Amino acid sequence: MAFWDSLWQSRSAQFDMGVGANSIALTRRRPSVSLTKQGAATGHLRVNLSWRMRASDFGGKSRQSGQLLRHPFKLFKPEVVQAHTQGMVNVDLDLGCLYELADGSKGVVQPLGDFLGSANEPPYVRLSGDDRFGSGTGETIYVNLDHHAEIKRLLFFVYIYDQTPAFDRTHALVTLYPSSGPRVEIELDEQAPQARSCAVFSLENVKGELVVRREVKFVYGFQAELDRLYGWGLQWGRGYKTRA
Repeated sequence: MAFWDSLWQSRSAQFDMGVGANSIALTRRRPSVSLTKQGAATGHLRVNLSWRMRASDFGGKSRQSGQLLRHPFKLFKPEVVQAHTQGMVNVDLDLGCLYELADGSKGVVQPLGDFLGSANEPPYVRLSGDDRFGSGTGETIYVNLDHHAEIKRLLFFVYIYDQTPAFDRTHALVTLYPSSGPRVEIELDEQAPQARSCAVFSLENVKGELVVRREVKFVYGFQAELDRLYGWGLQWGRGYKTRA
């Protein structure tokens, strides 16, 4: 094997594993991981959504790069995020989960409509709460994998509630914390300015093996469009959040 091939494979492995040795980054090149094979098919799986606002692409990346070259200390300053109207962008991202159990029952766990689910009884999926401001803790869903034999498939998704579509203005990260082994990270890093929802990853029970697969598919509608895309077959209606 050539030296450069060896170096490239080494760097690629570091990229896939993420910044730290205790994380795995699911990418297009490495889209799936088995929780069963890493001994994490039991206990509680914690799925966290966190996000922060990032600078608009107006003006182009080349201009931003030039400014950083002239003023390198700007790299350490917080970015100011502006919308088309030069106002501050405020995006409320929500984390949800479509579920299908082994007995055929289907449904959704999400903040909208207060469908919070349950960890100790069907669907064995529980939403901890609704973060409307992108705080450090974000939003978290727990999956009780002690009942993984009763779970057929789960689809975790993120949507923008009742705001101007702005996935391209946010840096969103979904992190899975299994009961053992490294955490799994999935970035919503593709440009989809007008999208309102994104299917982030699926968790399927494939002949007793729990497999996490990166999806990162943006759609321009809401849950009903994700439903059609993945063939869930639920009936959807307009929902509203209670005021904070």
